[in-house]
Amino acid sequence: MNCKISIVIPVFRGETTIGPLVDRLFHELGDALIQVVLVNDGSPDDSDRACREVQTRFRGRCVYIRLARNYGEHNAVMAGMAKSIGDYTVIMDDDFQNPPEEVLKLVRHASSHQCDVVYSQYSKKNHRLWRNLGSRLNNLVATVLLKKSHDLYLSSFKCMDRWLVIEILKYKGPYPYIDGLILQRTSRIGTVEVRHDRRVAGLSNYTLRKLISLWLRVFVNFSVIPLRISTVVGLVMSMLGALLGSAVVIERISNPEIPVGWASLVVVVVLFSGVQLVMLGLIGEYLGRLFLTVNGTPQYTIREELS
Repeated sequence: MNCKISIVIPVFRGETTIGPLVDRLFHELGDALIQVVLVNDGSPDDSDRACREVQTRFRGRCVYIRLARNYGEHNAVMAGMAKSIGDYTVIMDDDFQNPPEEVLKLVRHASSHQCDVVYSQYSKKNHRLWRNLGSRLNNLVATVLLKKSHDLYLSSFKCMDRWLVIEILKYKGPYPYIDGLILQRTSRIGTVEVRHDRRVAGLSNYTLRKLISLWLRVFVNFSVIPLRISTVVGLVMSMLGALLGSAVVIERISNPEIPVGWASLVVVVVLFSGVQLVMLGLIGEYLGRLFLTVNGTPQYTIREELS
């Protein structure tokens, strides 16, 4: 292929895999690959040493970025994309579950079908059960909130053309969600089925806390639907309250001897108070993120860069 390819790899707990992965990338792709961008996302293990060794071996073709702390996968990918120079940029994980030889398949499809982005699709995923369930829930949330097509799976292994990379990098907020930014900017989306291997070492870095954080990014940063839902819920609860109030008045008039129902009163108060607190928390989440964005919270901070 005549096009230039950049591969961005966010690294977290990848000390045992990142070296063999990059070696295999250069071996499989040969002259087609011009640049690998490694982004150390504040990894607590010895990934820094491993990335430095890789950058030294492939000096001039490998860029190493060390972030000042852990910012999260999507922030790390944004940092890597900012240093990419290829006609196509491929995002892949550091755990060998995305086979290096499948990279060209994504790039060829993007080039031949004039797609701005090509997502990898899997006939079988080798994730653990809870991770697959979390991915399905995230996919469902994205379908509802981002108006994504039902048959599109938002995989982390994907290829984007230069135009889309430049458009995505215009986003400067502290809470990027790559797939949300993609869906906001283009409908020229392709898919290619690729192999999904088992992890070579270690466990998945996606904890329940990280998955919840990702869902919040989709909810709060890329849609106002949650606010509209809160409005609908508020209206429904108000109508329910009016109906309950009317029922109490009618019952009291028809039978004055009925004692006042303290238990039912407490239940109603607790129910409505809970709904109000949930809605206030949702509004607070929106306002808090807006405050942090306006306050100039950095998307990431680069401590060191080697190229």
